[in-house]
Amino acid sequence: MNNYTDQYISELVSIAESLDRNCIEEMAQIISDVRSRGGRLFFLGVGGGAGHASHAVNDFRKIAGIESYSPTDNVSELTARINDDGWDTSYSRWLIGSKINSKDCVFVFSVGGGNLEKQISVNLVNALKLAKESGASVIGIVGKDGGYTAQVADACLIIPVVNENTITPHTESFQANIWHLLVTHPKVKANEMKWESAAK
Repeated sequence: MNNYTDQYISELVSIAESLDRNCIEEMAQIISDVRSRGGRLFFLGVGGGAGHASHAVNDFRKIAGIESYSPTDNVSELTARINDDGWDTSYSRWLIGSKINSKDCVFVFSVGGGNLEKQISVNLVNALKLAKESGASVIGIVGKDGGYTAQVADACLIIPVVNENTITPHTESFQANIWHLLVTHPKVKANEMKWESAAK
């Protein structure tokens, strides 16, 4: 059991050391630019990525002072769209309803990044197509080869694969780490956090 723990933690260290820091800085600049032009952040994810999206909405609204939303935070609207129009267009139609425009940015949390040919996370693919058509910025934190997100994003951090058996947990772990890095980045952070301010 200890061997697995040691291996897993060693993999985390290896990934952290291999991250594309320039890409992270580019993402911070894009987010800062979105706020400067009065745009919004739309966080998209499925499964664990949906949980990240909800948490990130809170952080970027509260800490960064950026208007932020996620389609998975309103279960009534999401399930109505899935029921009436289908899963594949549920996010893109939500973005249409949100009047996405060139001031905005779509931020994706996904392990595979979406793949139309393999019919994986097609709702993300359709949402990203709409985002690009609207002139919105696209950023993402994804795993493996990044899929469609990596193909179309203005900045996309691909979490390096160090073990084929732990792609998903490593990707989802680092998604949380990196968005917390971004929301506290000097270019992005606008408000003090509770425990940091209490310690001063």
